[in-house]
Amino acid sequence: MSQLTLRLPDRLASQLKGAAGSKGQSVNRWATDVLRAAVDPCFAGSVADELRERLARAGRLTNAPRSKRARPSPKAVARARAAASRGRRLSAIVSEGRG
Repeated sequence: MSQLTLRLPDRLASQLKGAAGSKGQSVNRWATDVLRAAVDPCFAGSVADELRERLARAGRLTNAPRSKRARPSPKAVARARAAASRGRRLSAIVSEGRG
C-alpha cells in the first residue's frame, strides 16, 4: 500500500473531515472511496454517484455517454482473472525486446 501526502486548503481539509465524520468513516477510508470512484469505472455505489453529481455541478464531468452494458458476474470476473494469470509474464516479453 502506498502513502500520498496532499496539501489542501484549510477549508477543504475541514470539509473532508466533516464529510467522513458524517458517514461514520475515517478520513482515509472516505477519501479512498471517493478517489476510487473518480478513477475506477467499475466502482459502483452511492459514493460514486455522489461524486459524479458533484463533478457534473462543478463542470468537471465529461459528457461522454456512459456504457449501458451489464456488469459481469463475480464468477465471470474470477474466470477472467484466472485465465489472465496463465499468460506470459510482461517482463519476459519486454526482455525479449518485443515490448
